[in-house]
Amino acid sequence: MQHRSAFYLVAAVGVVLAAIGVSFRQGWVPPRLSPLPALDMSVAQPWFIDWRLAELRRDPALCSRVLKSPHISATPIIDSPLQDGCGWINGVRVELLGQVRIKFDKLTCESAAALAMWVEHEVQPAAQRIFGQPVTSIQHFGSYACRDIAGRASAYARRSEHASANAVDISGVTLADGRQITVVKGWNDAGLFARNDIGATARKEASDAAQFLRAIHQGACRYFRVALSPAFNAAHRNHFHLDRGPLQRCR
Repeated sequence: MQHRSAFYLVAAVGVVLAAIGVSFRQGWVPPRLSPLPALDMSVAQPWFIDWRLAELRRDPALCSRVLKSPHISATPIIDSPLQDGCGWINGVRVELLGQVRIKFDKLTCESAAALAMWVEHEVQPAAQRIFGQPVTSIQHFGSYACRDIAGRASAYARRSEHASANAVDISGVTLADGRQITVVKGWNDAGLFARNDIGATARKEASDAAQFLRAIHQGACRYFRVALSPAFNAAHRNHFHLDRGPLQRCR
């Protein structure tokens, strides 16, 4: 009987801890009740980064305090409550990430913060390390789109995170010297740097692009729950899909 009581106690504690973890992960815990400090975007990888990003999901006041210069230029937008799985809450319009030009009309506060931290702490350091210069703009295929997940059979379809403005598709970057590094070319032509039938300069450029894209893709997994590259499937051959949805996938 004593062993059974201990088992039930351990199980009950496990259930409570799991419920607490889910509540923080889903952003259900109001920031005023959270023991975690508000997110500081100047810190590259703070403790409990996933939970602290999730706290931004439903709190416009916290969003306004966290999303600020010099990390991001963002303006709150009016909510569009979900209808048929499409819409957004606590969204912003993004114009700059630091000094990087990028525009999104609709993006959740949570994903905007993740994007800004990714650019500041992963993209720019990688660009300086590999190319010796910063990124000045980022190209993309959008954020909000009322649609299902691409490539899913209709019988198993469910809404994409794009349908709630909680995802972005990044297609490439532009460096300070005007050079463009695109996912479709830099990732898929990565084998060029091993070839001997092209010049050394071309091989070096291909090698640098491949190294850069793989570095920033891996870096995105620190801030986004899902970060998909061309290695995932053919539907992502020309972009990185980044989102802050309920799933966890880095490939």
